[in-house]
Amino acid sequence: MANLSSTIKSIQDIMRKDAGVDGDAQRISQLGWMLFLKIFDEKENDWEITNENYKSPIRKDLRWRNWAADPEGITGDELLDFVNNTLFPSLKNLTLRNNKDAARMVRDVFEDSYNYMKSGTLLRQVINKITSEIKLHTKAERHAFNDIYEQILRDLQSAGNAGEFYTPRPVTQFIVEMIIPKLGETVLDPACGTGGFLTNVIDYIESNQKIKTLNDRQALQNNIRGVEKKPLPHMLATTNMVLHGIEAPSIDHDNLLSKSWNEWSEKDRVKVIVTNPPFGGMEEDGVENNFPSLYRTRETANLFMSLIIHLLKDGGRCGLVLPDGFLFGEGVATRIKETLLTKCDLHTIIRLPNGVFAPYTGIKTNLLFFEKGKPTKEVWYFEHPYPDGVKSYSKTKPINIKEFDLEKSWWKNRRENEYAWKISAEELRRCNYNLDVKNPNATDEEHCYTSSELIELLDKSLAKSHELLQKLKAEF
Repeated sequence: MANLSSTIKSIQDIMRKDAGVDGDAQRISQLGWMLFLKIFDEKENDWEITNENYKSPIRKDLRWRNWAADPEGITGDELLDFVNNTLFPSLKNLTLRNNKDAARMVRDVFEDSYNYMKSGTLLRQVINKITSEIKLHTKAERHAFNDIYEQILRDLQSAGNAGEFYTPRPVTQFIVEMIIPKLGETVLDPACGTGGFLTNVIDYIESNQKIKTLNDRQALQNNIRGVEKKPLPHMLATTNMVLHGIEAPSIDHDNLLSKSWNEWSEKDRVKVIVTNPPFGGMEEDGVENNFPSLYRTRETANLFMSLIIHLLKDGGRCGLVLPDGFLFGEGVATRIKETLLTKCDLHTIIRLPNGVFAPYTGIKTNLLFFEKGKPTKEVWYFEHPYPDGVKSYSKTKPINIKEFDLEKSWWKNRRENEYAWKISAEELRRCNYNLDVKNPNATDEEHCYTSSELIELLDKSLAKSHELLQKLKAEF
């Protein structure tokens, strides 16, 4: 990881010398399309070995191996002219002749990609570093590269692109392990970012189920689906999937919220959804009109939540990340929660402490697990504790997958303890579907208030302050 990280940093340092690249977001986008072509070329080499009939969708002179991989290859103005006037126009308008799915994927990646660099000499330096120093052959190397995505998104955050943040791998891994995806089940992440959940699904199925035949591999490829609205995360997700052996990833560059509710049919429904939908943001005007009046809002997490319930098949399973605000939200959020408890069995809520998503956000989050097709009878809660000696997570002390051993050992044999408790669906209905339930077994007074209770206390404090201010004004 250290070597990969330093390589990425040195590449970005080279780009900083280039007059055409302005800021972290452009540097990351520039790096993204080059990494995609290198990784795609490496995987094509594997596919050519295993499938004698494989035909590349990219014509010979445009393949990475033929213009980029030679450190003594074209450079300077000749390289710049080739990239700007031959490579990009050809890949943006790639014909769907050979290997249509892969061709469409390449075309989609380059649809919103650009070469920002103006120095062909610096561009050659970057290409040579990518070619010689980024090795992605082993599973360990692929996992190390996943960590690069975290670094990339941290850079994006500092570049001012709010709303994009990396879901820590321990969180995605735990959710996937509890959902237990099976080969042949259609798995969807409707807001997939850089593809962390989906690559965990691939790793889980490959590690726990036998993929023996070409048909098994095809079943895995055909049933992993993602959708991402923004161009850069979409490019990174596609690259990540190729890196994990998916020949033609089903990662759509789209916004599922922009599709009318009535357009979804039974054939669109899926068996498994794992996701961390964007929260704290607002969709553009008019998107809410795609939803039934009961669920109309511009708050992104609420829209995704209602759509997820709609897209699951009966018997389908979901594990997702949601903020505290959804748990105690009113209005549209209440109606969505009523639908959730009526149409689905919301069997588990894991309450995560502060800092899990540091440094991107300090908002407290929760992991919700439910199955569609039967109503909720009771909801089990589990309050995830900090490990000994830790008071908050941070960039240097992130959450670790081993910490979830507590939940895993409790999962199949549930009993109340200092971290776990349950509440009936009937009681939640009486509380107007406020899911922000206090741990009755908590021993640490510091953690006794729920988010909704803290907001209520703050409201009361502000009201008293306002009242006191009015009295003081009246006296003077």
